Amino acid sequence: MGKNDRPIRYVGIDVGGTKCAVTLADGELNILKKEKIPTVSKSETIKKLINTAAEFAFGENVVSVGVSCGGPLDEKRGIILSPPNLPGWDDVHFRDEIADALGVKTYMKNDADACAFAEWKYGAGKGCESMIFLTFGTGMGAGLILGGKLYCGASGMAGEVGHIRIEKDGPVGYGKAGSFEGFCSGGGIKRTAEAIIAEKLSRGETLPYCKSIGELSSVDAKVLSDAAKNGDKTALEIYEKCGEKLGAALSVLIDILNPETIVIGSIYARSGELMKNGMERVLKAETLPRSLAACSIVGAKLGESIGDMAALCVAKYAKEFGFEP
Repeated sequence: MGKNDRPIRYVGIDVGGTKCAVTLADGELNILKKEKIPTVSKSETIKKLINTAAEFAFGENVVSVGVSCGGPLDEKRGIILSPPNLPGWDDVHFRDEIADALGVKTYMKNDADACAFAEWKYGAGKGCESMIFLTFGTGMGAGLILGGKLYCGASGMAGEVGHIRIEKDGPVGYGKAGSFEGFCSGGGIKRTAEAIIAEKLSRGETLPYCKSIGELSSVDAKVLSDAAKNGDKTALEIYEKCGEKLGAALSVLIDILNPETIVIGSIYARSGELMKNGMERVLKAETLPRSLAACSIVGAKLGESIGDMAALCVAKYAKEFGFEP
């Protein structure tokens, strides 16, 4: 049996700030193989990604490779341009390195756009004509499905919602104090918590998960989520505040874009119930009622596989991503 007679395969490479993954999937994007790879030094990580992708592709009819990576990127040329979550990854011609190693077409897309597309095709946004996907993880980015198509903007920068300022001052995210990302991200929740907990500690209060200033560094979104789910008032207060800021930003997006669905990943998908009251209170106060009534706000459906599916979608749907005529 010749190579072209074998079943179609796709390779996906999900590049993240703390971990990466390589997957091999069939023509329906059922994952056949997967290997998780920690993000360490640039050269070591890239070498491991390429070697794993080549190993997965060996003897298979791989028709294309898709890469999902945090931006900024030069997607047309396949270059990684110094993403804040990938220190030292400056002007990395990653697409060409993969294509040269595997000898197949390779495409690269911003992770927020790729995740939006995956949730639209296979997840919570399936069947929608208009959908917003929010990453809500290490950072806050968005992918936009408008009129049944992925919308990327004039320079490919559409959806950089984390940069929107929603308060005059506040935690810094995306290089801006009081930004959406400053409040609504893993780091944003941590920074908000540090300010609130430090004030309580200064008044002589202690918390089960933070008894002194020296323990503040260990308090993150996961610790606070666990504490809030167990009824801790301070943790609940922090998530309530995060929900209010989320509602403020969503009200702007809903009023402008009038989407059918907003799909929110990562932290919201796991802990959205802790933010819901604050979010809904602000949405009702700030959003046009007719637009709000038409919009469903849900957690991402693809769960822990969303990064894998995002990269594989880039491989399979290159034309819909605008890479091919």
